[in-house]
Amino acid sequence: MAINNPTQNQAMDRFSWKKTVAKYQNPDPARSWGQIATSLVPYIAIWVLMVYSLQVSYWLTLALAVPAAGFMIRTFIIFHDCGHGSFFKSRRANDALGNITGILTFTPYYHWRHNHAVHHASAGDLDRRGIGDIWTLTVEEYKALPAWKQLVYRLFRNPVIMFTIGATGIFLIGHRFTSKDAGKRERYGVYWTNLALLGIIVIISFAIGFKSFILIQLPILILGTSAGVWLFYVQHQFDGVYWERHERWDYLSAALKGSSFYKLPKVLQWFTGNIGFHHVHHLSPRIPNYYLESCHNDGPLFQQVRPITLIGSMRSLFYRLYDEEKRMLVGFGALKKVANSGG
Repeated sequence: MAINNPTQNQAMDRFSWKKTVAKYQNPDPARSWGQIATSLVPYIAIWVLMVYSLQVSYWLTLALAVPAAGFMIRTFIIFHDCGHGSFFKSRRANDALGNITGILTFTPYYHWRHNHAVHHASAGDLDRRGIGDIWTLTVEEYKALPAWKQLVYRLFRNPVIMFTIGATGIFLIGHRFTSKDAGKRERYGVYWTNLALLGIIVIISFAIGFKSFILIQLPILILGTSAGVWLFYVQHQFDGVYWERHERWDYLSAALKGSSFYKLPKVLQWFTGNIGFHHVHHLSPRIPNYYLESCHNDGPLFQQVRPITLIGSMRSLFYRLYDEEKRMLVGFGALKKVANSGG
């Protein structure tokens, strides 16, 4: 869905929004600890219940994997807030909890935090793609690729691959390695996360068997990562999304027009930690997830952002490339239209 452009009157609010978001940037310890109690505790509890369910029926185990994946996503939202320094007032507390939740979600905290910060600083900037985002090419960039690279890109952008093998592969395999330009803390963070995961897997395998561990953890990981990558995808790949070259890129526009307001049913909104209010989050990453909806409701400028519904978001499945001339996301079918028109 398209997002309304700010009017001249709204342009005057380009700085007044700071007053609105400032009211919600201080975390509430009681609410933060409450989220830990309603996220990590249920996740671990269901995981233990799944161990016993193996003795009853694996279908029961798979059924329990659904809510377990939901609580894994909530755990990742806490991890995400820690990375922004918004879950606790203390940076040390954020880093400690971030590392713990990072292990639970198979994600190295410091490495991910760095890449995600780059994402926030460059979202919607066509000249600064490639770190912390989903691989997206312009029409002209795609046409300039050799045939084998076009095939690789087509496979990558195929929803069946992106939201299953691709999503799980990122968390299970991709996060086990460091990037070439990673700093010392980021590199060691990856190493320590890998060691911690290995230790946990060894201990649990001794207790219940490695096969049982795989039968429990793998479906949770597949469901959780698939839903998680879909959320991240639709937050920046939707009809009317803002993409601009660096010299014309604008922070406010990138937040309000380049990040979606994904209006989910209340149950899904709860499990996803209000991350659907992504336009507010990109405008002010220091707002804890439990204040995002309140901030949205309190800011007149935010009311101008047209929501994307769950059904409406399905259109995003067909977007593959960005057409700079038309300033919109398009599917591969647009290439045939260009060819037939002689372009």
